[in-house]
Amino acid sequence: MNKLKALPKPVKLAFWVLLAILAYALPILEPPIISTPGVDFGGVLFVVTMYCLIALGLNIVVGYAGLLDLGYVGFYAVGAYTAAILTSFHANWPLLLSLPFAVAATTIAGLILGAPTLRVRGDYLAIVTLGFGEIIRLVAVNTEWLGDRRGISNIARPPSVMTGEDGGVVVGEAEPGLKGIFEIPHLYWGDGTVLVDTEDTTQFLVFGVLDQIPYYWLGLTVVLLVLLADYLIKNSRVGRAWEATREDEDAAELMGVPTFKFKLLAFATGAFIGGLAGALFASRQSFINPDSFLLLFSILFLAAVVVGGQGNRWGVLVGAFLVAYLPQRFRDFDDFRVLVFGAALVALAILRPEGLFPPRRTVRAKQMEHELEVLETGHDDGEEAARV
Repeated sequence: MNKLKALPKPVKLAFWVLLAILAYALPILEPPIISTPGVDFGGVLFVVTMYCLIALGLNIVVGYAGLLDLGYVGFYAVGAYTAAILTSFHANWPLLLSLPFAVAATTIAGLILGAPTLRVRGDYLAIVTLGFGEIIRLVAVNTEWLGDRRGISNIARPPSVMTGEDGGVVVGEAEPGLKGIFEIPHLYWGDGTVLVDTEDTTQFLVFGVLDQIPYYWLGLTVVLLVLLADYLIKNSRVGRAWEATREDEDAAELMGVPTFKFKLLAFATGAFIGGLAGALFASRQSFINPDSFLLLFSILFLAAVVVGGQGNRWGVLVGAFLVAYLPQRFRDFDDFRVLVFGAALVALAILRPEGLFPPRRTVRAKQMEHELEVLETGHDDGEEAARV
C-alpha cells in the first residue's frame, strides 16, 4: 500500500479503476481457483460484500473510536426487520423507500443504546452491547408483530430494469416473462481453454430468485460508496477526534474534545451502516427469522475486523473477505473447515495480534518501542538475527 502511494496520481487512479472493474467482473469470469464448487459463486460474493460492509461499520466503532461492541448483529437485525415490516409484513412499500427508514431506525437504536452505556468503558461496554444483540433477537422470537419464530417472508427485492413486450424499459419487480435490457454471458473454463458460454448468462439489473450476481453488484456498489464516505470521515476533524478518544480519553477531554459526543457519533454511524447491510441482506434472502441473527454472527463480524487489522479500512475488508469466503470455498472439508478456520484464528492471534494489515499508527508505535528498547539496552535483536 505504501508503494502504491508513491506512484503518480494518474497511475493510482488507473489502478483503482481496473481493480473495481475486476471486482464487478469476478462472478462473470468465474476463475476456477477462486470460484466455489457446489455453491453459487454470485451468492457467496454477495455475502462477502455484506461482511465487508459490516466490517467497515464495525471498524468505525472498534477501530476508530476504540469501543468494543459484541452485539453488532443487533443493528443488523433492526435494519433487516425494519425493511421486512415495511415491504411485506405490515405494509407493501418498495425496497428503496424502506431503506431510509431502516437506516434511520438503526441509527436511533444506536443513539438509544449509546446514550446511557457509552459512559462506561472496556469490559462493561462489551457486556452491555452483548446483551443488546441478544435482546433484539429474543424480542423478535417472542413478538408476534415481528413474526415471532416463524419469521417474515416475501420481502421486497430491489427494482429490476427490464424490457417490456413492446420493447420499452420497465422498472419494477422481476417477472418471468420479462428480460433485462441486455444479457452478459459467463466464461466457461474447459480443458485448458476459455470459452464464452452463451447459455449461461446474467440478466443485467434483474433481481430475481435464481441469479445472485445482480445482488452482488448492488452490494459492491454500496461498499464502494461507504468506502468513500469512510475515507472522508477518517481524514476530517471527526476522525481525528475518534483517534484521540481511542488513544487516551482523559487526555482528549483535557484538550477540549467532547469525547462522549464523538463516541455516540461513532456508535450511531456504525449502527447506520449495520442497518443498511441488514436491509440489503433481508431483501436478497426475501425471508428472515430470529435464527438469522445469532450471537455467532457478532463474533464473526468482530473477527473480520480483528483479523484484518482494526483501524485500517483496507485491512478489515481483507479480514471480511477471509471470514466470509474461506468457509464457503472449502465446503468439501465439511466440519473440518470450521476447525481449521478456528485454528487459523488462534494462530493469527498468537503470531500477529495486531492483525494482517495493522494501521500505520500501530506499525509506527512498534517501531518506536523497538528503538527505545535498543537505546535502553544497546542491543538490537533484529540485527543479530540478520547476521545469523
